[in-house]
Amino acid sequence: MLVDLLLAIAHFLLVFAIVAVLTMELMLLKPGLSGAAVEKLGRVDAIYGGAATLLILAGFGRVFLGLKGSAFYIGNPVFWAKIIAFAALGLISIQPTMRILAWRKAAKADPGFAPSPAEIAGVRRLVHAETAMLVLVVIFASMMARGIGM
Repeated sequence: MLVDLLLAIAHFLLVFAIVAVLTMELMLLKPGLSGAAVEKLGRVDAIYGGAATLLILAGFGRVFLGLKGSAFYIGNPVFWAKIIAFAALGLISIQPTMRILAWRKAAKADPGFAPSPAEIAGVRRLVHAETAMLVLVVIFASMMARGIGM
């Protein structure tokens, strides 16, 4: 029971952390982004990747070590919708991460580097799409908690 509780707590806190990190990314992704802000954005994005990885581990820990048992999850189509939404979030996040890494490299090579407003706007759109996928994940999680799909 303690393992289930700890996994549930970790799972919820990591979702909140991801919301906070995506919010920080959106706050940093503004025209005029350069230098130290690019570096900070890179660190924030790395935290996002770490939190997402830990969220996956905690989530699958709940599936296989939690009190409800894996059958509760594996047989539930809403669980699979949640997994697909999270996978879509992960796939969407690849492009912003690649852009941010390129910006960091460019900023290290040229302290005056600044991504174009169009590049920043494109990455912002993708982070908004990630946020939308996260909202879907939370909706599916709420449905599962109420036994929908069983």
